[in-house]
Amino acid sequence: MSLTGRILIVDDEPKMIRLLCNVFTATGFKVFSCPSAELAAGQVALEQPDLVVLDIMFPGGMDGFEVCRKIREFSNVPIIMLTAKVRDADKLNGFDAGADDYVTKPFHSKELVARTRALLKRSMTPTLTEAPADIDLGRLRIEQATRRTLIDGKDVHLTPIEFALLSKLAQHHDQVMTHEQLLGAVWGQEFVHDTEYLRAFIYSLRKKIETHPGEPELIKRCRGIGYSLVSSPQNPK
Repeated sequence: MSLTGRILIVDDEPKMIRLLCNVFTATGFKVFSCPSAELAAGQVALEQPDLVVLDIMFPGGMDGFEVCRKIREFSNVPIIMLTAKVRDADKLNGFDAGADDYVTKPFHSKELVARTRALLKRSMTPTLTEAPADIDLGRLRIEQATRRTLIDGKDVHLTPIEFALLSKLAQHHDQVMTHEQLLGAVWGQEFVHDTEYLRAFIYSLRKKIETHPGEPELIKRCRGIGYSLVSSPQNPK
C-alpha cells in the first residue's frame, strides 16, 4: 500500500505553506493549499483531499477549530492541526472539534510525515481489507463496513481515529487493553509512548458515547495500565 496521497494545507502564512509543500512533495505527496479559513471547508468539498493540515490561528473571525467543525459536518477526511499552541486544553479543543492529530510548531519534518502516513494508513485500511463483523454490546452497536456507530439506537459521529479506537476497545470488550496496545493498534508502533493522544481521544469518545462523561459507565480506566470497554444492557424502553 502506498502511503502517499493528496494533502490540503490550510494556513495564512506563505512561508509556512512553502515549508510544508517542500516537506510533503519531497516525500511523494501531492500538495495544494488554501490561505483562508473561510474558504477551507469549500476547498475540502471541491478537492476531496486525502488529508488536511490545518493551522489554528488565522486573522479575522474564524479560527482552525471552527474550520475543523465545518469540515466534520460533511467529511471524515483525516485532519492534523498544526499550531504553536501547546496547552493540553488547546489540544483537547482540537480533538473535540474533530481533529485526528495535533503537531506543534516548531516541528520535525520526519515526525510530521510519520504522523501523516499513520493517519493515511488508518483511514485507508477499512477499504483495503475485509471489515470485521459488526459488534453489538447492548447500548453500543458498531457497524464496521459502513463505519457507523450507534448508542441507544442513535447515530454518533466519530472521526476516523475515534472510530478506530472505539472499534479496538469493542473487539476486546470487558478486557483491559494497555496504553501500548491501543496506541500501537490505532496510531502505529512508533507512537506507543504518546499517551497524551490516547488520553485526549478517550476524553473525546466519552463525551460522545457516555450519558455522563465525568462518570463513565462504558469506557473504564485502569489506572497506570489502560482502558476497557464495558458491555451494557439496552436502556429500558
